[in-house]
Amino acid sequence: MKAILYVAAILVLLGAAYFTIEHRRKFGELEQVRMKHVSDNKAVSANADAKETELKKAKEAFGVTEQKREELAQALDALNSTGATLQREAAALDTTLKTQEEEFAGLNKAREEVANIVKDLGDDVSLDNLADKIQEIDEERKTQEAKLEELQTLTEAAAKKLAATRAEIDRLVKRDIERSARIGRNSMEAVVTAVNQDWGFLVIGAGANSGFTPQTSLIIQRDGHFVGRVTPSAVEPTQTIGEIDFDSIAPGVRIQPGDRVILTKPNAN
Repeated sequence: MKAILYVAAILVLLGAAYFTIEHRRKFGELEQVRMKHVSDNKAVSANADAKETELKKAKEAFGVTEQKREELAQALDALNSTGATLQREAAALDTTLKTQEEEFAGLNKAREEVANIVKDLGDDVSLDNLADKIQEIDEERKTQEAKLEELQTLTEAAAKKLAATRAEIDRLVKRDIERSARIGRNSMEAVVTAVNQDWGFLVIGAGANSGFTPQTSLIIQRDGHFVGRVTPSAVEPTQTIGEIDFDSIAPGVRIQPGDRVILTKPNAN
């Protein structure tokens, strides 16, 4: 019986040992697989880290490239703007050059004209001494202008003197005309055309047109002899009505139509 137990125990031990060895073998295999997986995971992680680093570097490189692209785009825009500006400036320069060419042509033409003028001025005048000749001509012009101004001053003075002389002549002529008119009025004689002894007035055949006024004192004459005095009371253009001064008439004398009428006081000459 004991032997059977020993055998069973041995068998159990042998089975336990077998299972232990088998489990150890399987554990070793599993451990190797695990270690391989760990190694693979590490490799994958390292590869992932490397890829991440490469991706990061690529992103950084892409960012730098994008920045450079923008900088190049900006530089290209600046170059385009500069090119447009240069084109405008070139066009402006072309216009300026054309204008200057025209001006140079005009200057050459003017120079030729000046040369011809200088040639006409004489053999002693050239472009070298033209400035001196111009100054000499300008001084001569100033001298002539001064003489002209002096002549104009003398002319104005003579004109004023002539105007004053003419005014004096006109005044003297007017005075002579007025004097002649006064003398004519002084020598004027009129005729009594009507007499009213009852009312004491008479009518004279001359009036304001002949120089009679209400203040004129008149004398009546007959054959050169004094007859009496008359005072004008109404003066019309062609006749005068006068009042007879009976106190100035000699007794028995009567004024009659046809008697002569003259001024008592001649007009001042």
